[in-house]
Order: sequence, then C-alpha cells, then structure tokens
Amino acid sequence: MEHQNNYLVITASGEDEVGLVDRISCKIAESGCNIEESRMSVLGGQFALIMLISGPWNAVSKLDGQMELLGEQLGLTIIHNRTQKRERTKPSLPYTVEVVSMDHPGIVRNLAAFFSKNGINIEELQTDTYPAPHTGTSMFSVTMTVGIHADVHISTLRGNFLDYCDDLNLDASFEPARI
Repeated sequence: MEHQNNYLVITASGEDEVGLVDRISCKIAESGCNIEESRMSVLGGQFALIMLISGPWNAVSKLDGQMELLGEQLGLTIIHNRTQKRERTKPSLPYTVEVVSMDHPGIVRNLAAFFSKNGINIEELQTDTYPAPHTGTSMFSVTMTVGIHADVHISTLRGNFLDYCDDLNLDASFEPARI
C-alpha cells in the first residue's frame, strides 16, 4: 500500500459569510484529507482562502471531484490544482521583515524589487492600512517572511536593506523569524 501523500492547492473567494471555513474544512475532513498550510482573510466584504491539502491519492481525488459543487453550494469561486510538496534546492533561513510608513503607492513594489534583485524569495506577505493615532494619517504596514540562502552574508544584506528603506522613508526591521 502506498503511503505517499498527494497534494491539492485550493484557492477560493467570494462574499464573506459566517460558516465558510467550517463548511470547507468539514468537506476536507470528510474526504480523508488534511490541511497542511492555509491562509484565510476577509478583505473588504470578500472572503479569500488558499490551502495546501494532502492525503492518499484516493482521498485527494475524491476531494478534487467535489470542488465544483462545493463552490456552487457556498457561492465561492474555487480553483483547485494538483501539486507536489515544495522541494528546496538550497537550504534557506527564514527572516521576518516589517515595514511601516505613511501610505503611498509603490511600497510593496519597492520592497519586492529589492528582494528580487538580491535573489531572495518572498515566501509570505501581508499588508494593512490603518489611521495613525492622534493624527489620523493613513499608515501602511507590511509584514513578510523571506527565505535567505545560507551563502548570503546576512549582515551586509540587512544593512543594505535598512539603508534602502531609509532612502524611501520607510521604518523597517529585518530579524530572524521566530519559529
């Protein structure tokens, strides 16, 4: 009997309502699959989700075949694709990057450009806007996890990143991720 897991990535979006996570996770459990990784959020009035599901081939196939009907029942647009567990070719160290500034266009683009030019993958990214205390000025925050390969000189990279952020008037931190 084969014990190797098969994988399915599910992305879903639609009008938010109470019980969506319950109904989706119930269908996953009923099929005999497991949620390995997930990100869920309500953005505006929209629910958004991405999940990595694992299980034996027959359980993943069963779940895969139920996605269209589940989407119809829940009023969600669901996209699902078979995938494989991510293979890392080079070991990397996770670092957390946090940036805060007055809100203006191009912040994420500038941060992404810095890491891309340095050959560093952004593994997770979250942004938010909020009013500053007392003044109400629109503020923007970014939290991301980046994977830094072991052959990168981290103190030089960190210094270059903080200088880059200073030039853009961004308050930033760059620290090892707490796992």
